[in-house]
Amino acid sequence: MPGQLGRTVVVTGANTGLGFETARVLAARGARVVLACRDLGRARQAAARIDRDPNCPPPPETVRLDLASLASVREAAGEIGSAHATIDLLINNAGVMMTPDRRTADGFELQLGVNHLGHFALTALLLPRMLGVPGSRIVTVASNGHKIGRIDFDDLQSERRSRPMAAYYQSKLANLMFTYELQRRLAAAGAGTQAVAAHPGKARTDLIRHLPAWMRAGNLVIKEPLGNRAAIGALATLRAATDPAARGGEYYGPGGPGEFRGHPRLVTPARRARDTDAQQRLWRESERLTAVGYPV
Repeated sequence: MPGQLGRTVVVTGANTGLGFETARVLAARGARVVLACRDLGRARQAAARIDRDPNCPPPPETVRLDLASLASVREAAGEIGSAHATIDLLINNAGVMMTPDRRTADGFELQLGVNHLGHFALTALLLPRMLGVPGSRIVTVASNGHKIGRIDFDDLQSERRSRPMAAYYQSKLANLMFTYELQRRLAAAGAGTQAVAAHPGKARTDLIRHLPAWMRAGNLVIKEPLGNRAAIGALATLRAATDPAARGGEYYGPGGPGEFRGHPRLVTPARRARDTDAQQRLWRESERLTAVGYPV
């Protein structure tokens, strides 16, 4: 990885799992890292752990960010923007998985609200700090599970039928579709900022904490022999964020069989993730729901 000295990086959900490992490595390479997390106490504990590394020159910063609240997203973006005139990397990492039927503060289905809509709004609000920065990138963490996802425009918020698993895969498909549409808009505007996506494969993190006990047990049986440690799962994100050869619109994931584990390489998304009509429809709906506008 190239040195990151002088670069400002914002990582959502950076207090644990993939986000923590991503922030830790970038800080060790010299980046000024902002940990944007829902629990500020846990964020500060994570920052203290990273700061103990002698290779981490600037101490990490922390900002409270609750992606389940657009008011919190705006507040966090304002705090970050006030502290940093420029941002080199935004890593949309935070997420929830297969939660019970719950709503965000703004009435969105929780998984779509946190995984997609919250990051959609945050990216729009921080993008003005990135557009003039050479080599700036927006990396959104998707999932290999997007391949079985569907965007249900007739019931986007799961109001007619609650299906936590389908809602999760829908949100992960939305992450990829957002990346591709954002990259198309950035390129059309002649912006130097690039949008890239990544997925960790079967990474062993606490993302499965909302699953029923029997599903958690089955998931662990699969992940123990096949999965990556969080530090390895984060490599796809790190490559998407820092590889000088990476280009906007690319998608990185583990290189092993089934993309379950291994070191990162370019991977191929499901065909529906490349549906430009669906991407643009999702973009318009996301703008309407979040009431944010993009400068591109």
